[in-house]
Amino acid sequence: MGDSAAAKQVAEDYYDSEDADNFYALVWGGEDIHIGLYEDPAGDIREASRRTVEYMAARLSMDASKRVLDIGAGYGGAARYLAKTTGASVTCLNVSDVENERNRAQTRSQGLSDLVRVVHGTFEAIPEEDASFDVVWSQDAILHSGNREKVLDEVARVLKEGGEFIFTDPMQADDIADPAELQPIYDRIHLPNLASAAFYKAAMKERGFEIVGESPMLEQLRRHYSRVRQELQSRQEELKNTVSADYIERMLAGLQHWIDGAERGLLNWGVLHFRKLR
Repeated sequence: MGDSAAAKQVAEDYYDSEDADNFYALVWGGEDIHIGLYEDPAGDIREASRRTVEYMAARLSMDASKRVLDIGAGYGGAARYLAKTTGASVTCLNVSDVENERNRAQTRSQGLSDLVRVVHGTFEAIPEEDASFDVVWSQDAILHSGNREKVLDEVARVLKEGGEFIFTDPMQADDIADPAELQPIYDRIHLPNLASAAFYKAAMKERGFEIVGESPMLEQLRRHYSRVRQELQSRQEELKNTVSADYIERMLAGLQHWIDGAERGLLNWGVLHFRKLR
C-alpha cells in the first residue's frame, strides 16, 4: 500500500471510529471540528471554531452564483455556514462515512440539502470535473495526506481560472532546525512530516497561483489544543460511557504534543489564501 493509500486508510479508520465521532461531536463542538480563533483563552470551543469559518469567509467574494468545494469537510459546518449566509452551492468531500452521515443529517435538519452536497472521497483524487469550482476551501485536513503535492494538483485542476483556494493547516515552521523534534506529532498522524507555509507558497506558485493573503496565527493553535485538552480532562467522568478510557488517554497525550510544539515555535498555523491565474 502506497503512502497515499495508507494515509487514507488511517484517516478513514480513525474518523469512522465510535470514539473519535463521539469525541469530536461532544467535546470539539460537533459542527466545526477545526482549530478555532479565541478572543479569550478560556472561550467556548464551538464559538471559537465558528469564528474561524467567519474569518475565512470574510476574505472571499461570495454570492449565490458561486460553487464551493470543501475538501476534508468533517461535519460540514463551514459548508452550511457558506450556503446559509451567501446562497452558494457547496460540495463537501470527506473520507469518513460516519462524519458524512452526521453532515447529511445536520444539513437536512437545517433545510440546506438543496445547497449542500456530501461526497465520499479523497482529496488526492477529487471526483469532480476540471474547472468546475469557484472556491476550494479546507480546514486542518491536508496534513493527513500522504501525497500533498497530489492534493494541490487536484485543487488546481478543479478550480476555474480566477478561482480561490483558502485553507488552514497545522504546519511545521519554515525554519525548523531539526524536524525530528516533531516526531511525536508525525507518529500521531502516521506520516513522516508536516508541510510548511513555505512549501504551500512555492507549490501553489508552481501551479499558476498568486498569494492573496497569509495570516499566521500559531498562538491560536496553542490556545485551541490547550482548550480542548482542558475540556476533555474536566469531562472524563461524564464521557466514560461514550468515549473509551484508552482513547481519552491517547488524545490527552496527543494534544499535549501539539501544545508543546507550538510553545517551542516548531509549528505554524494560520489562513493561506491563493488565486488561480492560469
